[in-house]
Amino acid sequence: MVKIGEAIENFKGIDQNGNTIELSDYKGRKLIIFFYPKASTPGCTAEACSLRDEYSVLKEKGYELLGVSADSVSKQMNFATKNNLPFPLIADEDKKIIKQFGVWGEKKFMGRTFDGILRKTFIVNESQILTHIIEKVKTKSHAQQIMQVIENESE
Repeated sequence: MVKIGEAIENFKGIDQNGNTIELSDYKGRKLIIFFYPKASTPGCTAEACSLRDEYSVLKEKGYELLGVSADSVSKQMNFATKNNLPFPLIADEDKKIIKQFGVWGEKKFMGRTFDGILRKTFIVNESQILTHIIEKVKTKSHAQQIMQVIENESE
């Protein structure tokens, strides 16, 4: 489990276009890593589209975006294409990155308890130190939620 103030250990995954993505690719840049349970579900679509709609603003503030779920490359591709998502989505089918960030755990939904991906967002600085964790993601307004966190940081 990663902790605020600690360096993130390098990770590697394949995005929706079949490209290898590593944390080290983002060295010297600020990065927002968002974990979502399942591509093309209503909550995940609302979250990803919120980030898409504010992507240029986040980029202007110096942030890159990276989405991660346990979906396959083809499901990530369909999700990105259907929703015109301009950022990489890692297909972490073996859950290595998901477990590294501690976002695999017990969930409750409609009276059922099961293991799955916990929806969380991590903000990493240029030195790849974790600066913030957003535990309670508001799917429809997630970009605004992130901007509030990063604006408070710059004050």
